[in-house]
Amino acid sequence: MNTSFVIWGIVIYTIVASVIALLSRKGNLPGMAGYFIGNRKMNGILSALSYSTTTYSAFMMVGLAGLTYQGGVGALGFEIVYFTGVSLIVLFGPRFWLAGKKNGYVTPSEMVGDRFQSKGVAAVIALVSCLFLIPYSAVQLAGVGYLLQGITNNAIPFTAGVIIATVLALFFSYTAGIRSVVWTDSLQAIFMIITSTLVVIIIVNSLGGFGQFFDTLQTTKPEALSVPGNGYFNFLTFLGLTIPWFFFSISNPQVSQRMFMPNSLKGLRQMLIGFLVFGLIYTFVSVLWGFSAMQLFPGLETADLATPSLLSSEVVPPVLGVIVMVGILAAAVSTIDSIMLTLSSMFARDVYGNTRNRPDDTKQLKVGKIVIPVIAILAYAFAELELNLIAVLSVAASSGLIVVVPAFFGTFFWKRGTAAGVISSVTISAVLVLFLELTKWKPLDLGSGIWGLIISTILFIGVSLITRAPEEKANEFIHIMKNYRKEKQL
Repeated sequence: MNTSFVIWGIVIYTIVASVIALLSRKGNLPGMAGYFIGNRKMNGILSALSYSTTTYSAFMMVGLAGLTYQGGVGALGFEIVYFTGVSLIVLFGPRFWLAGKKNGYVTPSEMVGDRFQSKGVAAVIALVSCLFLIPYSAVQLAGVGYLLQGITNNAIPFTAGVIIATVLALFFSYTAGIRSVVWTDSLQAIFMIITSTLVVIIIVNSLGGFGQFFDTLQTTKPEALSVPGNGYFNFLTFLGLTIPWFFFSISNPQVSQRMFMPNSLKGLRQMLIGFLVFGLIYTFVSVLWGFSAMQLFPGLETADLATPSLLSSEVVPPVLGVIVMVGILAAAVSTIDSIMLTLSSMFARDVYGNTRNRPDDTKQLKVGKIVIPVIAILAYAFAELELNLIAVLSVAASSGLIVVVPAFFGTFFWKRGTAAGVISSVTISAVLVLFLELTKWKPLDLGSGIWGLIISTILFIGVSLITRAPEEKANEFIHIMKNYRKEKQL
């Protein structure tokens, strides 16, 4: 593809998104709640669009397409399992929203810390989130680097793509906090879903239409349409990839924090429905991208080059290719700036803000803004390692974050849960997951995420049973829905 087209596409996107971000500063809300969760005033449509672009990042059009190229239709099953996991929002969403509104929580870790009456709980969850989410941010940056490098045939080097994404994410994060992110997310969501769908239809038609498309796959790559297919998606590998992804909506704080943001429970429901519609379309589009690259570009050196190869091919009109490229860039930036805001809010609120002489809201916000570029620099450094297979690296990050899942269940559904149970389960299991990921060791052929969930659950329950639970707070959280219904009737 002509490099000048790509550069102009990036320039136009940057100008338009920057104008929207700057306009979002109008009526800017002060304080931690205003900067990081929009003072809980986001409507359902904006929340749905922002939730979608934050979740569906470079992972989808680069990562999931690459995973499909690598292992075939098993990638669709992998993503559908994540879809079923979104049902957890039905269970946790109203509880998060009600608890947040009542007690003024800004971060999920703050909420869990208050439930278990422990500053240590909040700090531990915040630090573990930083440990695993910074590499996940790097995955998004790497996705942009691979995309621009591949689509321009190395005219824009990997490092340049990573720098572009980092600078954009920093700008959007600083402009007006979550408000600028949400407004730019909304533009990006509409942009990416329309253009990516349009282009995949063009590609499939160029390959003879849907009937011929799958007939060709069945003839040339029959293993791509079955599981385990070429052997990549054997049962244990599939399980190791999907279990962490199933719990993504509550284990990843940049996503769960969004349950605090809607202006009402109705807005929360609209967010969930809008996300499901968006996600269903985008999932099938991404898988079709992978199948298309499988037919047009067999034998790629790196599976994550499937999408860049398609966009730079003669099958895709250059203008549409650039538009889709910009959509993928925008999606990755959306995830990165959301993670930057979430991690900085968690550090400011739950680590810095949990000192004996608790700093006020203004000081916490100042520290949060200072932390944002630190996170960006760390993510950039990690991205420069150029690790392969974005989808697998994304799951590795979720494998580390899955260790907080028992604590969230205990927050709302188990009175006997204790702070000691949370701290021991999160810290020990996080160290275990990190060790398994670094050594590539799979005991019993089970992935690190599965072991993390098993060990954290055992530790949380076991330690909690031999320590004392904060009964008053436990009752408040466990009966939060019941109390809300009573208040509504009155």
